[in-house]
Amino acid sequence: MNHGADVSTRKMILTMLKTKGPLSVSEMTRELGITEMAVRRHLNTLERDNLIASELVRQAMGRPMNQYSLTEHAEDLFPKKYQHLTLDLLEELESALGEDKVNLLFERRKQRLIRRYENRMEGKSLVDRVLELSDIQNANGYMVELERKEDGSFLLNEHNCPISQVANQYNHACSCELEMFKSLLGKEARVERMECLAKGGSKCAYVIQPK
Repeated sequence: MNHGADVSTRKMILTMLKTKGPLSVSEMTRELGITEMAVRRHLNTLERDNLIASELVRQAMGRPMNQYSLTEHAEDLFPKKYQHLTLDLLEELESALGEDKVNLLFERRKQRLIRRYENRMEGKSLVDRVLELSDIQNANGYMVELERKEDGSFLLNEHNCPISQVANQYNHACSCELEMFKSLLGKEARVERMECLAKGGSKCAYVIQPK
């Protein structure tokens, strides 16, 4: 089985659904020039991966047929340049109202994130809080690697930063992340950032120690 060809065909199906809207199996078969059985095999894989969804559509004549469309998960596969818009808006705000107002936005975002996640920390030990924080950051795209040291401390490495281009220009975003960690982990933890992607590091690295 040619795995590369299978992946390429699935990408073509996703692109077709993105550009042409919901399509039936027969419509995709005509576009791709492959058998209906092959199309269904690819659709089964994409549906299993939660990238497409089907809906039974009634027709004026004949039997109802399934039409396939992209899910929200699939939309993440297509290029998005939100960081450019974000930077443009922040620069406009800074120009009009000053750097303090930009910093205030990051502070308010930090408080909102703390409120969103603090209930997940309630009643948990420091170890479980660290594990929960790792799960939160992973779910948000930070590609976390967590290591527990012999002395009971943790090394939390983030190999990706979804807001890196913003943080490169507005370092207060990084300060707010550190403060969020401290707030969520509680007073029994000492949190120190050892390395930062926005400041030229290869990753964001945090040392978390019990007090």
